[in-house]
Order: sequence, then C-alpha cells, then structure tokens
Amino acid sequence: MTRELILITLLSTLPTFAAVDIKQGPDKVEVTIDGKPFTTLHYGEATMKPFLAPIETSTGKIITRRWPMENSVSGSRDHPHHTGLWFTHGDVNGLDFWGNVKPGPKFGKVVVDKITSAKGGRKSGEISFDAKWVTPDNKPLLKETRRMVFSSDGANRIIDFDSTLTALDQPVKFGDTKEGFFAIRLSDKLAEKGGTGTMTNAEGAQKMKNVWGRPSPWVDYSGTLDGEQVGIAIFDGKQNPKHPTTWHSRDYGLFAANPFGDHDFYNDKSKDGSMTLQPGKSVRFRYRVVIHPGDTTTAKIADLYKAWKQ
Repeated sequence: MTRELILITLLSTLPTFAAVDIKQGPDKVEVTIDGKPFTTLHYGEATMKPFLAPIETSTGKIITRRWPMENSVSGSRDHPHHTGLWFTHGDVNGLDFWGNVKPGPKFGKVVVDKITSAKGGRKSGEISFDAKWVTPDNKPLLKETRRMVFSSDGANRIIDFDSTLTALDQPVKFGDTKEGFFAIRLSDKLAEKGGTGTMTNAEGAQKMKNVWGRPSPWVDYSGTLDGEQVGIAIFDGKQNPKHPTTWHSRDYGLFAANPFGDHDFYNDKSKDGSMTLQPGKSVRFRYRVVIHPGDTTTAKIADLYKAWKQ
C-alpha cells in the first residue's frame, strides 16, 4: 500500500466535524452549522422561559412543532407552553414554571440575566447564560447557570446541555409531578399518534405504553418526516439525580425526561419523587440530544450513548 493510500485510509476513519457559527441578536441567539440553520435560542421580557426553536436536521427538516411560535402554520394547537426545547418544572415551591404561557399568580418565570458566551468554532459552538427562576412578584428562587454546546459529527447534529441550579435564600422543592422537566415538543408528523413516530428506550421497549413513566438512560423518538427517516434521542447524564431518569413522553409528540414524577408514573400516591435544595446548595443536570437520520438501530443510538457516557 502506498503512503498516499495509507493517508487517505487513515483520514477516512477520522470523525467528521462541521463549523458552527453563533450569531447574537436582540433576545435571540442563532446557531448555524456549515452555513445551514440548526436552531435559535429565544429569551427576553416577552418569553416566560428560554427555549430553542425550531430545531432542524442536517438536511433541513424541522423536527420540532412550529406552533405557537409561528401562528400561521397548520397542525395541533394543544399545550401552548410546549415551545421547542425547554427546561423547567411544573411544581417549584408550588409555582408552575412548566405551563407558564403568560404571567399569573400561579406561574413562575425563568429570566435570562446575561448571555455570558455566544461563540462559534471549527468543531463546535456554545451558548451560555446566567438566569434566575423567579416568583410572580419577581423574587428569585433559583440561580441557573446553563451551557449549551452545538456540534455535528457528520449526518448527526448534537446539543450538549449542562445546567446547574442553585437555591438562593430559602429551600426550593421540585415537587412530584409529571409536568417536567427537560423537554422537546416534536412535529406532529413525528408523533406516534397521527404521525409516523415510534419511541424506543434503552431496554428495547417501544411505544408510549411501554416507555412513559419507565426509567431508562435514553429514549429515541424516530419516524418519517417529509419523506425522510429521522429521529431525535435524549441521553440522561449518568450523574444526574435519580439516573436513569423516568420519561414523560407522550404519543402526541411531547418528549421529556423527568425524574420527579413518581406518584404519576407509578400510579401510587404514597410515592414521593420530589427533591429539595437547601439555601446555597446546587444540583447539576446534563443531557445530550442527538438529531439523526434513520431509526434507532441504523443510527446506532445505543453505541452513541455508551460512547458519551464514558
């Protein structure tokens, strides 16, 4: 074998990376990969919680539901608080940070204080910010420090999510409710109900009745979108509280990792899946999101999770 052929062979085995560009604007930060749209972070005074939307595959298919961010589109109009990809909970000291479409006496708000990093790179880009989870009268309960890294290894697009929550001057309780926690609302076309999607967890169980409320280190939700087979997987960080997480994943397209819903998931009111942070104490959550072509098997989701976990 010639030296040139050896070099070509070695190069062909190396991982493929793509340049990531991050562009910050008023109340939003846009992410592109190799010049193609990936997603946008939305935040600001008019937003009850920061979220990423839309989220696109490497071929330009939008995997997230476009309503309510885009009012003119057709499709389902349930759960207006389901906005792209978001990270909140339905019971934090009795306040709802999950269903918070607009201000009200029962709703908390996640306020981004400062974008601390918004930079691209040859292999990845990142968005980091400091935020506070505040009460209806604007008193902070939690400080959040969040970092999101965006990358591509070829056909797959990846979001690495890392958030640390710190209780401020009082104990903060994440109550036991199914309404949480790290979540994505998928396109109607990818939903199990009325669409083409199928959920598959790490144990090989499929469909909502076998995945919802069950503990598993990852779940993949894949189907056919505009003639192309695609999927999206969420990996639960091995150091996250109560790993492997339970899943609030519905056949209508909600896809959420939630470790705090025991009495709903197990249909047992005697269970308590809550967690309380004392003042000054912190908890960290890490997730990986993989947007991929093909189904769970062809995308080798189990292998990708194993490599990430290590």
